[in-house]
This record gives sequence, structure tokens and C-alpha cells, in this order.
Amino acid sequence: MDSISNSDENSDMGYQPSASSLDQTDQSPTETTSYSIQSGESFAYCRTSSVTSAFSEHTDDNSCSETASPNCWPGMKTPTRAALSRLGMKPHRYALDEKQQDEETMDLELELMKERFSKLLLGEDMSGSGKGVCTAVTISNAVTNLYASVFGQHQKLEPLRPDKKLMWRREMNCLLSVCDYIVEFAPALQTLKDGTTLEVMTSRPRSDIYINLPALRKLDTMLLDILDSFKETEFWYADPGSTSGNSTRSGSFRRIIQPQPQRVDDKWWLPIPCVSSTGLSEKAKKHLLQKRDCAYQIHKASLSINNSILAEMEIPESYIATLPKSGKASVGDTIYRYMYTTEKFYPDCLLDSLDIGSEHEAHEFADKVEASMHTWRRKCVTHSKSSWDAVKDFVSEIDRNDKNNVLAARAETLLFCLKQRYPELSQTTLDTSKIQYNKDVGQAILESYSRVLEGLAFNIVAWIEDVLFVHKTMKRNQQTSCG
Repeated sequence: MDSISNSDENSDMGYQPSASSLDQTDQSPTETTSYSIQSGESFAYCRTSSVTSAFSEHTDDNSCSETASPNCWPGMKTPTRAALSRLGMKPHRYALDEKQQDEETMDLELELMKERFSKLLLGEDMSGSGKGVCTAVTISNAVTNLYASVFGQHQKLEPLRPDKKLMWRREMNCLLSVCDYIVEFAPALQTLKDGTTLEVMTSRPRSDIYINLPALRKLDTMLLDILDSFKETEFWYADPGSTSGNSTRSGSFRRIIQPQPQRVDDKWWLPIPCVSSTGLSEKAKKHLLQKRDCAYQIHKASLSINNSILAEMEIPESYIATLPKSGKASVGDTIYRYMYTTEKFYPDCLLDSLDIGSEHEAHEFADKVEASMHTWRRKCVTHSKSSWDAVKDFVSEIDRNDKNNVLAARAETLLFCLKQRYPELSQTTLDTSKIQYNKDVGQAILESYSRVLEGLAFNIVAWIEDVLFVHKTMKRNQQTSCG
């Protein structure tokens, strides 16, 4: 995954120049989740331990107490004793300051635990009337809001601020610690001292948590390492809306901005990457390509885990009640005929023939395809019949089930290709409903953790693509001027 890419600047491994560095988790999956960093209910609006040093009381050299060395001790001269006392008490005073800071840090950690524990019990209902959401949704919202607070304003290829990194690791460890107590029981053999063998039930981590949580922790660490690798770079950023790119370094900003007006118009608030007029060095470009490939693989791994967790979640009854009576009515006659009558189904050709001009239209089409897929799947379920009815309808039942099975499988393939073509597509209505009505705490933690890592990896790939796009533009301009 981390191997250095040897491709030149024209080989992008299928990447397209990013038009925006948009967080995939910009929209909350539930009604109670808030992505806004200004939200008063945001989980991540807590203090950091970095402020504790500011509350340490200052003590000067004359503040040392001399009660421990009374003047009546024989053989001790007061001036000498006072000087020795001042010199000897300095390290002790510093030790007391450090101890006081440690105690203040522990107090902050304790307050953090109290706040988290209270919110989990109350279900985000501060009135205490029992109208809050379930624990699973509370933890999912907590992870989402923590990500928004830590990474919401981080929009550049640069290391995460130390206080933000500390907040992320500390509070994520607090939330993930719940998984330590989610176990399943399995039979095991236990041998007693007298040689007797007994079969007992032992607890072990639940299989989905045992497999996915260590992988997500590793992906988390790798993403932070990617950001840390951009401490010293050959590119820099101009403030959004700036008319001069040399606010931090020398360079021609207008020559960089002209090739990408769409990005500036659509995402004007994002910082603009800038490079020198000669572009990036070969070493810097290789480093960017390597980290882009690594972040892209992390994105795929996080997306795979997230999809697997969502697939295991139960479909809410509220969503089933909204399903159409027929899948044909959901996708329309034209798409239905293409999906059913063709011997070989080519989803990419179908998507090419559709006039999908925006992400909103793609999201609406994904909802329709997913609804029709579940409608056809539900029709495949045979209901109990009398023996004569079963014999009479045997042939037609098989044909109908085969038809619905084929349509459901093709709808699933079409939905997969659609998500591959629009990787920044927001979650479908079904996924949002699953998260909102999910009651499994373990699944809530794995889903939210993988979702925010997927969003961070997607952003890193987009940021790197922006820098590479500017580099290629400057190289092209340089060749044009020389020619």
C-alpha cells in the first residue's frame, strides 16, 4: 500500500482532478446528529488538557516557606541557611507545580468521563424525561461530532495540531472502550487439578468487533501519519478569496488560479494550494503520489468495512412501509425493460445513457434503485400455501422467483457501480434509516468510526489531487512559455 508510485504526472491511476475537497460526512445520518462545530449540543465541545498549564500558579524565589528550618537549630547561620533553602527548594517547587498540573489534568479527565457517561445515560436528552435516543445512536452521534470538531477546520495537507490530535485520541479511546465489554460466549474445555475435563462457557470479543476494530485503529493511525508527513513541503496555501498568492511565499497566484475557476467558484472557502513557477521537484511529486495511493487504499478499506456493517444492520420497519408495491414503478419503464429484457446486463452502459447531471440527481436515482432492489427481494420470499396451491403454482412460482432474483441482483450491481462512479455520494435513505433506528452499540461504533475515517481519507486524496493539479498546470504553463 505504501509502495512508491513510479507513474509520471500524466498517469493518475484513474484519479480525476478534484473539483472540491468535500467531507463525505458533511450530512448527519440521524436527526439528532450535528455536524456544525457551532452547535451547542456538539459532543466534541469539551476542553483540552492543553489549557491546564495556564492555570498553574506562579511562585517566585521568595515564596518558599522557612518553617521547616527553625532558627534555634544549632550550628546554622541564617544567611547561609536562607541561601541553601532557596537553591534546594527550586526543584521541589517545580515538582509541586508538575504535580499540581497532573492533578488538574486528572480532574479534567474525570470531568470528561462524567460528561460522556451522563450523555450516554440521558441519550442526549438533558431534561432527563426519558425522551432521548438510544445508546447506539448517542455513541454514533458522539463519534460524528468529535470528528467534526477535530477535523472540521483542517483543510490542508499539514500535520494535525497537537491539541487536536490529543483530543481525537483521548476521546476516541474513551468511546471505543465500550467495545471492551461487548463479548460473546463460546464453549471451551477446562481441565481441573485432578485431571477432570469440564466444558465451560468463556467470553471473548464479539467477532465483528474482534475483526474490524483493530483494522480501523490501524487505518486511523496511518491517516494521521500521512498528515504528519507533510511538515515540510514545496507547496503552500493561500487564504480563500485572496488576490495574491505570495501572502506566505513568493509566487504568481493568478497564474495558478486561472486553470481551476470551477473549484474556486464552487468551494470558495477552501484554501488554495500554490506551488512555485517551476512546479514541484521529482522527489516531492513522488511523495505526493505515494501518499495519495496510500490514502486511496485506506478509503477503500474503510468504505468496505462501513458497507459490511451497514449490510448487517436490520432494515427498519419504517423504511419497509415506504417501499413501492412494484420495483418497476420505482425505477421506471425504460430502466426496468433494460434490466429485465437484456440477456447480459451492463450497468455502466445504463448509467452512461442516463442524464445524471448533479450529485443530487445521482442520490435520488440511488434511492430509487435501492428501493426497487428490496421490493424484488421481498417478493422472492415464498409464503406458506396449501399443498394443492403449491402444486398448482409450482412452475409459475419458480419463474416469478427467478425473475425477481435476477432483477434484485442487477439492481444491486447497478447501485454498486453508481456509488463507484460518485464516491462523494451521501448516504442513501436506507443507510440513514439503519443508522437512525439501530440499537446495536457495537455496530454503531464500527459504522461511525469507519464512516469518519472514510471521509478523512477521501479528503486527503482530494487535497493531494488539488496540489498535483496545480503542479501540472504550472508545468504546462512553463512549457508553453518556453515554446
